[in-house]
Amino acid sequence: MFDDFFKVVKYRFNGGEEEESAPSIKCPRCQSNIPVERYEELHRVCPNCNYHGRLSARERIAITFDKGSFEEFDKDMISCDPINFPDYTEKQAELRETTGLNDAIVTGTALIKGRRAVVGIMDSRYMMASMGSVVGEKIARAFEYATENNLPVVMFTASGGARMQEGIVSLMQMAKTSGAVKLHSDSGGLYITVLTDPTTGGVTASFASLGDIIIAEPKILIGFAGRRVIESTMKQRLPEDFQLAEFMQQKGFVDMIVDRKKMRSTLSKLIAMHTNDRKEV
Repeated sequence: MFDDFFKVVKYRFNGGEEEESAPSIKCPRCQSNIPVERYEELHRVCPNCNYHGRLSARERIAITFDKGSFEEFDKDMISCDPINFPDYTEKQAELRETTGLNDAIVTGTALIKGRRAVVGIMDSRYMMASMGSVVGEKIARAFEYATENNLPVVMFTASGGARMQEGIVSLMQMAKTSGAVKLHSDSGGLYITVLTDPTTGGVTASFASLGDIIIAEPKILIGFAGRRVIESTMKQRLPEDFQLAEFMQQKGFVDMIVDRKKMRSTLSKLIAMHTNDRKEV
C-alpha cells in the first residue's frame, strides 16, 4: 500500500512524468552500485573502493598502447582437442564467435609512448583465460621474438590457471613459457608482468611470477589455490585481504600497485629506465 502511495507522490513531484533510474552495476569488491556510464568512463574502475574490473584484450590495447601501433602475432592459431574432451571443440567454436578471439591471449608488438615492446594480453572472456596449448605457444613465440629483436616484454595476465580440457598438454605450457622467459632473461631482456583480476593457478605458478618487475592493479585477486582449499588444508582462518594485490605487495610478491589511469605512463617510464631508449617521458 505504502509503495503505491509513494509512487503517486513521486509521479506528481516529477510533473506527471515517471522517473527513470540510470542503469547501474554492482562492484564485485565493495558491493556498491555504480552508474554504468560512470563505470565505463573510468575504464571499469570502482569510484568507491578503487577495484579494477575486467577488460577485454582489445579494450586493454586501446587504453594502454599508442593508437594504431599494435601488430598482432599468430592471429589465426587455434587449439585442437588433444584428449578428446567432451564438447570442447564445440565450446571453442562458440567462444570464437562470441568473443572475436581465437584463444585466450592476444600477442604482438606495440608502442608505449613511442617505445616498442612485445606485449601479451590475456582475455578472461575466453574460458576464463585458461592456459592451453595455444596460449602457451603464443607466449613462448612472443618471448622468442623479443629475444631475437632485443625488445622488452609486457604481459597482462588474467587467468583461472591451466586448461583442464587439454589435460597434461596444458600443464606442459608452464614449463614451456617459463623456459622462454629464462632465455629472454639470459639475453638481458626486460620483462614486466602486469597482474589483473584474477591471476591464479598455473599462470601464477609460471610466467606471471617471473617478471623482472611485477605490477598489479588495485584490489585484484592473485593466488594459486583458492581460499577454501588453503583454509581446509591449514585448518585455520586466513586474513580477509588474503590474496588481494595489497596483501601480496606487503609479502613481497608484488613490486608495485598501479592504477589503470597511470599504467601507460608507468610502463613507458620503466621501459625507458631499463633499456637503451633515451626518449623523454
